[in-house]
Amino acid sequence: MNTVSQGGGVLTKIKNSPYVQAFASYRMIVMVILGFASGLPLPLTSGTLQAWLTTAGVDIKMIGIFSIVGLPYTLKFLWSPFMDRFVPPFLGRRRGWIVCTQVALLAGIAVMALMSPQSMPFALGIIALCVAFFSASQDIVVDAYRTDVLPAHERGTGVAVFIFGYRIAFLVAGALALMMADRVGWQKTYIFMACLMILGMLGSFAGREPDGKIVPPKNMGEAVWGPLKDFFSRKSAVVLLLFIILYKLGDAYAGALTTAFLIRGVHFTLSELAIINKLIGIVATIVGALFGGTLMVKMGLFRSLWWFGILQTLSNFSFMVLAVIGKSYTAAIVAVAFENVTGGMGSTAFVAFVMALCNKRFTATQFALLSSLAVLGRVVISPTSGYIVTYVGWAVFFLFTVIAALPGLALLLYLKKDILSLDTDAS
Repeated sequence: MNTVSQGGGVLTKIKNSPYVQAFASYRMIVMVILGFASGLPLPLTSGTLQAWLTTAGVDIKMIGIFSIVGLPYTLKFLWSPFMDRFVPPFLGRRRGWIVCTQVALLAGIAVMALMSPQSMPFALGIIALCVAFFSASQDIVVDAYRTDVLPAHERGTGVAVFIFGYRIAFLVAGALALMMADRVGWQKTYIFMACLMILGMLGSFAGREPDGKIVPPKNMGEAVWGPLKDFFSRKSAVVLLLFIILYKLGDAYAGALTTAFLIRGVHFTLSELAIINKLIGIVATIVGALFGGTLMVKMGLFRSLWWFGILQTLSNFSFMVLAVIGKSYTAAIVAVAFENVTGGMGSTAFVAFVMALCNKRFTATQFALLSSLAVLGRVVISPTSGYIVTYVGWAVFFLFTVIAALPGLALLLYLKKDILSLDTDAS
């Protein structure tokens, strides 16, 4: 009898655990599905599309031009105020827009399937650009929805399961799509991928609209300038912007040449690279995101940013060790796994931080702007990475990436009071 009582007590403790409750929320199921819907279109207009063009014998110059297709992901903040301002006539301001973009994505991906890369490459490029536009638009409103609907204590877990769904979609639209195309052809593959967007629609319908008391901007002027005025009303606004640019800088700097390092620096083959850097990397990122989201339930936002930031900085040392000892499967697996686990943890905390900064009246615009700003440091500084490797070598380069992460950690300490205040729900 005592054994039964003790067993029941253990189950009750597990059920009442804040970790279990955080992941058991119905919102987590919606986040996984929306993460999958967000991740699915990107490979279909980038890596997978490039493989299709290559196998179809399209000229390499034309394939290079297709990189323009990714432009909407960089410029999405330009039309995000429109999605803050206007409310579709069904499902509300957030879910209404999500479903609109998902319907457009289903249609666009299906139309891509009907195109011939050999006879109509420009037409295929235009349709792919439209798909990328609607994919970027879906990202805008899904990010806004996630920010608006998740309470403060669920931000970490919400981001974690969203990343899980997103990465699974990358495998489906990447590796699975390539295997399917090899067996049933590109047309049927893209038709199948288009149909998978229906799953995303089910997630949109299953979710609940954020608090109906949130008042959208009254006009386009307020939708454009309101987010900026709101953000810069903070005393530490400029420092916050610097922190957003610098927090993931060391991690991104090292990542800019990780693939090149494994091939040229320590001489792994492409097959070895596929297993070590891609497969292990994706699994480790998912594990890191889920682990980070779980820890955030108790650690809170500031401590998560601090400790995860330290870990992702230290992970660059593992690549420095690999550069010193040379080709080693064990060292390479440890380095890639460590870097991706800690990177996933850092990304989870960082996205939760950006979510906490957003005012729910302007979430779409503020999140799009802040997330674009987070990429700025990577875009500006990454081109210098090759020059540094040329002059100082791989080991010193990875040491330099560790140093590049320190200013972000220093700013985090400076912003401690501001970030501690964000652990409660943002306005």
